[in-house]
Amino acid sequence: HLQKSNFADRLRVLLAYYPEVKPQLLELEVLETSAFDDMHHIGAMMRECAQLGVYFSLDDFGTGYSSLSYLKQLPAKILKIDQTFIRDILHDPDDVAIVKGIMGLAKAFGRDVIAEGVETQEHIDRLIELECYHAQGYAIARPMPPHALLPWLESWNVKMSMS
Repeated sequence: HLQKSNFADRLRVLLAYYPEVKPQLLELEVLETSAFDDMHHIGAMMRECAQLGVYFSLDDFGTGYSSLSYLKQLPAKILKIDQTFIRDILHDPDDVAIVKGIMGLAKAFGRDVIAEGVETQEHIDRLIELECYHAQGYAIARPMPPHALLPWLESWNVKMSMS
């Protein structure tokens, strides 16, 4: 959808139609690899949407052609570290190095980081040691219907700031 020339205009219309939805609460995920189809257009579209208050995250970061120019051209607020690197951080020093590297890039470019695919408390503990404080995955919660969210939030023991 982001590759369509009228995406930002359509988003503007939808936001106007639903004024109770604050654009700052809307995060759009872009697969890292899909942004390469037309980097110039995708970057321009993302900047136009950002002017509306919407922000972006780059999903599956590290699985495509992650480059410094890519980070410079795409105004994503968040880099989501792909689960393939998170899965083995308990045993594989190379994956630990990759996670540290992505976190270093994110810090250098003023981006936030979310670790994807966090499956166990051990993963949470290791990520905290690596100073990665945002994550998503089954260690936090399984998918749930909307009516179960508030009771879950009230009972969840916050160990780490999760997304």
